[in-house]
Amino acid sequence: MLLLFVLVFGLVGWRLVDLQVVDAEELADRGVRQRARTIELPARRGRVYDREGDVLVTSVDSATIYADPRAYRPGEAPDGTEKPAAAHAADVAEVLAPLVGRDVADLREALERDAHFVYLARQLDWSLGERIMALELPGIGLLTEPRRVYPAGPLAGQILGFTGIDGAGLHGLELQHDGILHGTPGQLVMEGAPGGLAIASGPRELQPPVAGTDLVLTIDREIQSAAEAAALRAVDEFDAAGASVVVLEVGTGDVLAMASEPGFDPNDIDGSVQANWRNRAVTDVFEPGSVQKALTAAAAIEEGVVAPSTPMAVADRIKVGSKTFKDSHDHPVEHIDFAEVIETSSNVGTIQVAQALGAERLDRYLRDFGYGRRLDTGFPGEAAGLLMPVESWWNTSLPTIAIGQGVAVTLLQAAHAYATIANDGVATPPRILRGTVGEDGRLTPLEPGATERIISERTATQVREMLARVVSGERGTGKTAQIAGYDVAGKTGTARKPSADARGYSGEYVASFVGFAPVDEPRIVVAVMVDEPYPIWGGVVAAPVFREVMEFALKHRRVAPTEPNASLADALSEAALQRAIADAKLEGPATAADEPASPPVGAAAGGDGDAVADP
Repeated sequence: MLLLFVLVFGLVGWRLVDLQVVDAEELADRGVRQRARTIELPARRGRVYDREGDVLVTSVDSATIYADPRAYRPGEAPDGTEKPAAAHAADVAEVLAPLVGRDVADLREALERDAHFVYLARQLDWSLGERIMALELPGIGLLTEPRRVYPAGPLAGQILGFTGIDGAGLHGLELQHDGILHGTPGQLVMEGAPGGLAIASGPRELQPPVAGTDLVLTIDREIQSAAEAAALRAVDEFDAAGASVVVLEVGTGDVLAMASEPGFDPNDIDGSVQANWRNRAVTDVFEPGSVQKALTAAAAIEEGVVAPSTPMAVADRIKVGSKTFKDSHDHPVEHIDFAEVIETSSNVGTIQVAQALGAERLDRYLRDFGYGRRLDTGFPGEAAGLLMPVESWWNTSLPTIAIGQGVAVTLLQAAHAYATIANDGVATPPRILRGTVGEDGRLTPLEPGATERIISERTATQVREMLARVVSGERGTGKTAQIAGYDVAGKTGTARKPSADARGYSGEYVASFVGFAPVDEPRIVVAVMVDEPYPIWGGVVAAPVFREVMEFALKHRRVAPTEPNASLADALSEAALQRAIADAKLEGPATAADEPASPPVGAAAGGDGDAVADP
């Protein structure tokens, strides 16, 4: 008996040592894990403001409804007696389904899952959540969850983007600056019994969430609204596939507006068309057509190849290699100066100057103006544009690229290039983010990007004066861009679109207009692109959109009117308007059936600018 007692006592003693000494730490940790309940506390996502402090994006409290399916299953009480279900899942599903917008059978299946927790509906209106909780349904609970809200609806939707159900940025600036906006979630650690009840006397550890940082954009809400309205009217009036508008502030590079239609409402992602989520002014490229001629002119003048007053003999066609290039209409040899070549948008005159300039120099200036590279806005999906390396150019590439075919740019790149001319030849990187707002409520401005001189101030002034003649000159193709009281400069563009499913070009066009005002001291640049309009000409389709947006922006930004030129009136008479439209049609391809002399870029060229074949 003594030996047996010693043996048993020794085993018990060893077990006590094993539990309280050898395995003490691991067992203590296991006990904590069994009792501990960690609840994540979501951080409030940062707001997004326009440049004037108007809220474009914010977060509000919403009601998330959940269920504990154990409430609908029989259980066992602590004393071992059977405990009936608190309610029938079918009855609860019947009541809840119409309130949370789910099918009754689907909701019942969720309530009958073998789980302790299941979401029934997330981010409902808070008032609806309170109505549901007032029903006092067994097993049903409510969580407070932040929901992203866009107070202006579709305004700037493609810029702002949207978040997922869990608050992570999925598109637009919400994605680009997700690391700044989302903040740091907190957590509450508490102890609970196996049945789910909290242990009141147990310790609690709270790590508060840290709210996300607020962003301030360069976007001006009022100008953005005007740009979107003008783009939408262009789509409707000209039966176009889409339209985009970019508004830049000269000197700062601030994007005051960036609109694309058709758009979408980020408050209703499920009801939107995915193709409309893209910020097409940044992500999509197009062949600029005659808008390109201003850059060709700037390069030629800067290199001393030509001056605005240089006399030229310009026929209506010119042969380069095996291809004949033509102006938009037949005409005898004209003796005009180079400024009038740009005013009338002559393809032949521009090609003659480009031949004297040479491929290497034209390529270098185009890249300096921002072609063929991203402008480093950081916007998701920003395109670099398409400009083949000069060593890959064919004998027809120089004349073709000089007049804006066989090269592709984003609308933001086109606006940036004209902003460089407007800013006395100095390039300023465009930006959408103005700064951040710290905990003290003060704006911390974003460091401005490095500027770079591309052309001389003298060249920039000469090109501005030439572009002013496009709008106000007797033979200008952009007279429909005139604004009463302001001197305006700009250039029209009409370009064939590459075929999406075959080699060569389609029968569709892109109409564009890019310009700035006032001419002597430019403050604002507006770029317009209308996709597949009818009629096709930039001066007929895009220039009026430019006029509408520019006029609003100048007045909204309180830019003082300039002394009107003799060619500007308070409004174009009907006869003058018809003459302006007729002159606008004297720009672009020679005929609708004319095939550009260089292979297209984009889909028909494999998307990388490589040559398909020698035409």
